Amino acid sequence: MARKGFSSLFLSSSKTLSSSLSFPSSSIPSSPVVHNLTESMMEENIENAELIIKKWDPDSSSIAHLFHQRKEAKEFLKSVKELRRAMHFLVSEHSASNKLVLAQNLMEIAMKRLQKEFYQILSAYRDQLDPESVSGLSSDGLSNSEYEDEVESEEEIKIAGESITKVVREATNAISDLKSIADCMIGAGYAKECIKIYKLIRESIVNEGLYLLGVERFGSSQIQKMNWEVLEHLIKNWLNAVKIAVKTLFSGEKALCDLVFSASQTIRESCFTEITKEGATNLFRFPELIAKSKKTPERIFLLMELHGALSSLWPEIELTFNSESTSAIKLQAFSSLQRLGESVQAILSDFESTIQEDSAKTPVLGGGIHPLTQRVMNYISALADYVGILSDIVTDITPSGNSPLPESYFESPTFDDGSTTAISVRFAWLILVLLCKLDSKAEVYKDASLSYLFLANNLQFTIEKVCTTRLKILLGEDWVIKHAKKVKQYAANYETMAWAKVFSSLPERTSPELSPEAARECFRRFNAAFEEAYKKQASWIVPDGKLRDELKVSIAKKLVSDYTEFYGRYIVMLSGEKNLELLVRFGSDDLGNYLSHLFQGVAISNISLSSSSSH
Repeated sequence: MARKGFSSLFLSSSKTLSSSLSFPSSSIPSSPVVHNLTESMMEENIENAELIIKKWDPDSSSIAHLFHQRKEAKEFLKSVKELRRAMHFLVSEHSASNKLVLAQNLMEIAMKRLQKEFYQILSAYRDQLDPESVSGLSSDGLSNSEYEDEVESEEEIKIAGESITKVVREATNAISDLKSIADCMIGAGYAKECIKIYKLIRESIVNEGLYLLGVERFGSSQIQKMNWEVLEHLIKNWLNAVKIAVKTLFSGEKALCDLVFSASQTIRESCFTEITKEGATNLFRFPELIAKSKKTPERIFLLMELHGALSSLWPEIELTFNSESTSAIKLQAFSSLQRLGESVQAILSDFESTIQEDSAKTPVLGGGIHPLTQRVMNYISALADYVGILSDIVTDITPSGNSPLPESYFESPTFDDGSTTAISVRFAWLILVLLCKLDSKAEVYKDASLSYLFLANNLQFTIEKVCTTRLKILLGEDWVIKHAKKVKQYAANYETMAWAKVFSSLPERTSPELSPEAARECFRRFNAAFEEAYKKQASWIVPDGKLRDELKVSIAKKLVSDYTEFYGRYIVMLSGEKNLELLVRFGSDDLGNYLSHLFQGVAISNISLSSSSSH
């Protein structure tokens, strides 16, 4: 912003007496003696004021800075006060007096000088009165460890301390001088001129501060056209800028306004509003513009960061912009908060819809983890890191209203005290939507046992994600236990359907002794059933090590034990058979070896060639 010339800030025409002065009539003396004495005193006040005011006439004096001479400045302000008293008397008693005209001229000269001083102090102390600098002048800010780490010796500490003290003293003196001038000008009826100068200088400082923080002005159409990488950069910059702007720039400016214009609440509020309204409104409008832009799942995280930043700063925003005149600024910040919350909710709803509408029909090789499961659980677990922010946004305790799933499918997660939170319900519902979708994905497998293995794998992956992220805190131990039982049920169903034929090929342990022919037939049935089941499952996988081991142990416990019993009982009976190795293909130790290679997608392929060493 180009600076206006100082002369343009001064009065363009003389003030009228009626607009400059307003005094109570009750103070007018009534006694003739007192009246004459008072008149004489007032005329003397005018004469005394004339000496010092004309000395500092900005149009003729060569002395540049009145307030560099503090004693002189004090006398000057005192003479203006006495001049006002004299003018009050003359207006009331001798409105046609030549002394009144002189007094009015002197008042205008004094106000021009004070305007000049006000402008000079505001300009000269821009750095010292910068909100960021002033806010750092607290006792806490002067002794932070970061500063102490920078100085290396006692001498440097001493010099640094003296330098800081000087800055504090200069800032304090400047504020005191500005307040004295403002009080004097407001009292004399020149508030408008005082505020005009203050607003010109301080608004430029606020705007410059926002510019240095990287805050730019954008329209909705500009935001809509930007690619996400550019927007991401702008958002991250805004997140840093808004903290400094609210905690330092605006709060510091308000503090300065309150000090300088402490004589009038109305003036300090309106002045602060005029200085900050444009910059603050633009700053707080940015999140709303982002919230109105294209909504995609990956954008939700920065939207939540924007919401979190505004929410955390809200108490300070309310405190700083607490007047009627700044309500529009506060309303803009609140509008952005609302828009951000609505956008986050919309993205969550859209995300739920994408799960339900996923139409991929290709089965995952070996019944492994479906890409949808990985994508959804990675996304949900990432969302869980923002649970504090989401808890402020998601307040509806009921599941999504647009879901095709009946609510009877859903059981809200509860905690030890029986409580349930809206965000916990939302996360549990999203996972339920995924699990229901996986049920339909399992139907694409032609082998029912593989579909159960697929469900066990994907539910186990889901539980593992929950247990290793903040989701466990949100969903609770009961949720984990309930779904772990479902994994066991899926695994049991897989085992029954995949190995039933193999199990049934062996006789019951309590069955009568078999004839040699029956025993031979039993070995043949077992060989065929085991080879068929094993070859079919050679490419099946169980990524989770714990589940994989549990399945192997469970199968081996039933199969190896029964086969070892059968093998030991009839191998002697058939020992005289020709080509015994073709009849009895598996020794009692072979089965465990084969089973140990299951569920890794690379099971032993040459199953028909077994070692004869066991026979």
